[in-house]
Amino acid sequence: MPAEPAEGAIAAPAETAVETRGLEPVPDGERHGRVRELVPTWVAANISVLLLTMGAGLVIFNKLNIWQVLVVAVAAPVLSYGIVGLISIAGKRGGAPGMALSRAVFGQRGNLFPGALIWVARWGWETINAVSGAYAVLTVLDLLFGIKSNTALIVVTLLFFVGCTFVVSGLGINALRVCSKWSTYLFGAFSVLVLGYLLVTTDWSTVLGKPAGSTAMMVAGIGTIAAGGISWVPSGPDFTRYLPHTASSRGMVGATIGGASVVVLPMVLMGAVMAVGAPDLATAQDPVSFIGELLPTWIAVPYLLVALVGMLLINSMSMYSAGFTAQTLGIKVPRAWAVSVNAVISLVFGFLLMVVATSFFGSFISFLTLLAVAFSAWIGVFGVDMLRRRTYDGPALLDTTPSSAYWYRGGFAWQAMTAWGAALLVGLLFTEVDWFAGPLSDTWIGRNGLGWAAGIVTSGLLYAVLPRTPDPAAPAGQQPPAAERERAGSLSN
Repeated sequence: MPAEPAEGAIAAPAETAVETRGLEPVPDGERHGRVRELVPTWVAANISVLLLTMGAGLVIFNKLNIWQVLVVAVAAPVLSYGIVGLISIAGKRGGAPGMALSRAVFGQRGNLFPGALIWVARWGWETINAVSGAYAVLTVLDLLFGIKSNTALIVVTLLFFVGCTFVVSGLGINALRVCSKWSTYLFGAFSVLVLGYLLVTTDWSTVLGKPAGSTAMMVAGIGTIAAGGISWVPSGPDFTRYLPHTASSRGMVGATIGGASVVVLPMVLMGAVMAVGAPDLATAQDPVSFIGELLPTWIAVPYLLVALVGMLLINSMSMYSAGFTAQTLGIKVPRAWAVSVNAVISLVFGFLLMVVATSFFGSFISFLTLLAVAFSAWIGVFGVDMLRRRTYDGPALLDTTPSSAYWYRGGFAWQAMTAWGAALLVGLLFTEVDWFAGPLSDTWIGRNGLGWAAGIVTSGLLYAVLPRTPDPAAPAGQQPPAAERERAGSLSN
């Protein structure tokens, strides 16, 4: 792969089929992205059969009826991807990946702490998706050829899935845009087909006659589904940095919510309906094979193949962002190769989850809960900083020496670090998973799975009341257009 420019350099080659740009901000002349391209991006980020499993979990574990599941399926993506869209505005303003912009908030050294935690958290997310993709391949092989799963085949399918992910994420933003566009069309078409089949074959009297669950369990369900979207928040700017300064911020938020909701809503509802015919769905070790049991082969096989492409894209997007995060940690390799570390980790952890773990769903929910807590502390600090900051100093973002305008005191912005650390602790205090329970997990916040929300509120409020971190003026070439500066206080810019 072509070599990338050194981190301290601003100049970069023009956009090509294989993206070679690393952390350096995108020059205005190369910002040719369009807001509408965010819709297929966030559609692709949610094409996962795990949403079916989570929808079933709302019925089986949370004891919700179909109307409560509908509320959860609407509220969760609006809440979580609304935050993704808002944080994505920073990508348009600074033209750099999210964790590179984070240096302006935490300081060059301080950013290593949330960066390292977010990078590690991505390992788990990529492992979960790799496992889901491998299970999809195994299910297709079983349906078409009667080939049963075994340890050797698990290794081969994991290698296949992770290898494809590495290639797509290595190609960069252009490959992701093309794949997202076509997977959106295909998945939409087959989802309509599956919905039609379920409408005809489902025992709707049983589905509609299910009694309502508690409000607390509905709130907890919103938190569980929203946690998946929260994990994308630091990556939001990675996919908007090619948008021009004049791109509509409102449009960005709307496209992000719309792209996610168009998948999350029907998938969660379909999972809830399927739970009627397969009540053991949410407890299955294999979260994919149930599709072959509930749907005829002529629907199940193409649907799984399309979903496989979607899960591959989810992992590719995660690894794409993970490459930037690795570079912000000082790993001196091109972005395309920085993702190789995550690929290897996905293989190892994926094998352990498929062969050793006894409960996929339990492991998945535990991971998702902790993932949201880990990301929420960063979200509150970065979000409040966005309200204060309209520009980013490109050279200072890349300068990791004491001469950087973002060096602050010893490389740390103590205000951001204090708020982040406190929020991380608060989030864990309210969190309970299979193998860990915080001392406040039995409170209303804890029982409703809102530890991540407590983290966002804590970090945001604390950072807001602490003395402001000095904000260096951006060079003239980094200033947004005058029209945008005049609308600085409005999302309409």
